[in-house]
Amino acid sequence: QVQLVESGGGLVQAGGSLRLSCAASGRTLRLYAMGWFRQAPGKEREFVGAIRWSDGITYYAVSVNGRFTISRDNAQNTVYLQMNSLKPDETAVYYCASTRNYRWPPARYDYDAWGQGTQVTVSS
Repeated sequence: QVQLVESGGGLVQAGGSLRLSCAASGRTLRLYAMGWFRQAPGKEREFVGAIRWSDGITYYAVSVNGRFTISRDNAQNTVYLQMNSLKPDETAVYYCASTRNYRWPPARYDYDAWGQGTQVTVSS
């Protein structure tokens, strides 16, 4: 079992920045990649980006490419999501997820562990 805990959410003004963290614990040795997702009220959960543990290769949704950056600290089993130039419609609960499947980029159904999420609110 892998446990994921997100932190770093909060309230930020439009155009501002936030950095989210996702700490993994438990059976982390076989993890292949981590992903970030978000879900706004009344909307489907959507993919934000992913990072491969072994080499740090990243992959982003078009909507965030160039503004969001995912990084990882292997020693701390922690993944980060740096979000810049935030927009009000990016208000959502942000989730991290992990996968052990060797597919890049991971498909949505590859992710088999999810955190509880952290709220990000962007005010206009």
